[in-house]
This record gives sequence, C-alpha cells and structure tokens, in this order.
Amino acid sequence: MAKQIGYAVVGLGDAARRAVLPAFARATENSRLVALISGDRAKAQALAQEFHATAYHYDDLRQCLERDDVNAVYITLPNSMHCDYTVEAARGGAHVLCERPMAVTADECRRMIRTCQTNRMKLMIAYRLRFEPATLAAIELVRSGHIGQPKTFSSDVTTRLERQDDIRLQRRLGGGTVYDLGVDAIHAVRNLLAAEPAQVMAMTARTGRRYGGDVDESAVALIRFPDERLAHFHTSFGEEAVSTYTIFGEEGLIRVVDAYRNDAVITMEIVRNGETEQRRFEPVDQFAAEITYFSDCLLNDRQPEPSGIEGLQDVRIIEAIYRSSRDGRPVTLPRLARVDAVPSAEQDMRNKLSSDRRQAS
Repeated sequence: MAKQIGYAVVGLGDAARRAVLPAFARATENSRLVALISGDRAKAQALAQEFHATAYHYDDLRQCLERDDVNAVYITLPNSMHCDYTVEAARGGAHVLCERPMAVTADECRRMIRTCQTNRMKLMIAYRLRFEPATLAAIELVRSGHIGQPKTFSSDVTTRLERQDDIRLQRRLGGGTVYDLGVDAIHAVRNLLAAEPAQVMAMTARTGRRYGGDVDESAVALIRFPDERLAHFHTSFGEEAVSTYTIFGEEGLIRVVDAYRNDAVITMEIVRNGETEQRRFEPVDQFAAEITYFSDCLLNDRQPEPSGIEGLQDVRIIEAIYRSSRDGRPVTLPRLARVDAVPSAEQDMRNKLSSDRRQAS
C-alpha cells in the first residue's frame, strides 16, 4: 500500500463540509482526499473543485471504489445509511471509517462488522472524543485513582435545532436525541468506568414538536453499571446548548465543560479533598487526528480503535434506552466482557496526534 491512504468521503452534509473535508489539509503526512460522493451532483462538483478531488454520485460508488488510489472511505451519511454504504465499501475493497453512531440497530452493526471481516477490511467508528486531550486526561485521572473509586457519572448534552428539515429530526434517517447527542455520553461513561452497563431506564418527551419532527425532543436516561455504579444523562434538541459531564468518585470529582465540542476551549475542574484545580484545553482538530490515526493503522496493519464492537455496544444501549422509554420499564442488558477502547500502548500516540493538531492550528 502507498505511504498515503487515499480517501473517498461519502456524504457531504454540514459536518463533512465544516470539519471533515478541511481536516485532510492537516492530515497530509499519511492521508489524501481523493473523491467526494453525494446524492447532489452540483454540491459534489462544487466541493470537489474546492478541495481538489473528484466528484461522484451515490449511484457511482462502485466506480469510485474501483480506483487504485481509493483505499478507504469516510462515511458521514445520515445514520440510517451507514450500514448499506459500509457493506458496499467493504465489498468494493475499501477500509471504512464511519461516523458515530455506527448504525440505527444492533443487527445493522453486526452486518457491518461481519462484512468487513469477511472482506478483510478494517472498520473504525469515528468517536472524536478518543482524540480529545481533555477526555483522555479524564480517563487517565480516573483510572489512576485520582478521585478514588468512581461512583456516578452525570452529563447534559443539549442544543437547539434551527431547521425543520434537519435530518436529526427524521426517524427514517436515524434521528433522535440519543442517537445524535446521547451516544457521546454513553461512550464517555463506558470508557471512564471501563465497564459495560447492566441495566437502563429512560423517559423521552416530544412536548414541543416545534420543528415538525417525528423523534424525541428530549430524553433522560439512567444506567446501572456493575459494582453499584450509576450514570445518568439528559439530551435535548430544544434547549440552551450545553455539553458537560461530571464523574464523581469517593475522594473527588472531575467536571468537564464543553466536553463533546470540537470547536471550543474545554475546561476541566478537579475537586479533591476540598481543593479545586482548573485545567484548560485549547481546541484541536479531532477529525484530522482520527484520520491520521486510521491511516497509520492501515499502513502498519494494526486493528484500529474504537472498533465496530465498540460501536455495536453503544447502539445496543441506545436501543435499550428507547425500548425502556416505550415500554415504561427497565431493560436488562446481557452481560458482556469489557473490550477496552483505549489500549495503553496507543494512548500516547493519540495524545501526540492531538498535540500535533493543536500546534498546527
């Protein structure tokens, strides 16, 4: 394989245009943007000209994958389309970097994993938090015992959507607050506690319906982990924008503000034995870091993390949350062995990549 991995970006929505495509300019040591694929030919042509790539329509995906310089795809499509395009890409001989959430259902996740394994293609789920220095620092502090035994996790992730046609408001496209906002809180707590949930209880509300969508406007979820540890989070599409989490331990707490954002200064407050420490983390290009990391895994034939198994587990929890809300009772999850998404051997590399992105910005 060449020293640079050639990428086709599939899906050209707001996130792709604002963050994913520009990130390739800061990932040039081992990654190159080759092609853009969209259902809107005019949009694809305009962006291809801007980013010096070749434009394709969705119908031409197989033709794009046949190019020798397309080694991987970055899928930024609506959630309901992740599975089909991952399967098509893997069958076409391309490795897959797929946005979170991995898919809408656990069965779709399993199909994605199975197809990539069968075709010997690598699959990584694009959890940007894995390349955010504040989150990595929080994980290290918790696992080192800095706040004692972690007991409770609390998170608020809210925003106000401006457009009635926003895909996040459409059930058929995999919309909903837990899919869009809660997935980051779920992934964060699983890795902060290094454990898998045992039970979930949730309620959702659609009181506003101001945008005409057919998904929940807000949700509150309670998650029980082994060893009497609890987590709860609150998501909303119709409230003041907040992005925070707090992890409470027997000897202190860690609070992270603007935790899930990629365009803001993130602040951390560490309270221990009555003393408070403040830390500040400047914005980094999390997208460039994850692209660089994935390319490095491909070039050196290493399995990337977070894997499809990580994505599957988060989607199983999301499904259980919505099932609990619908049925009005707790949902017990099958006991699973923990698969650590932050191998210690790779965490230094992730910190280095994030630091390099910060210095370059």
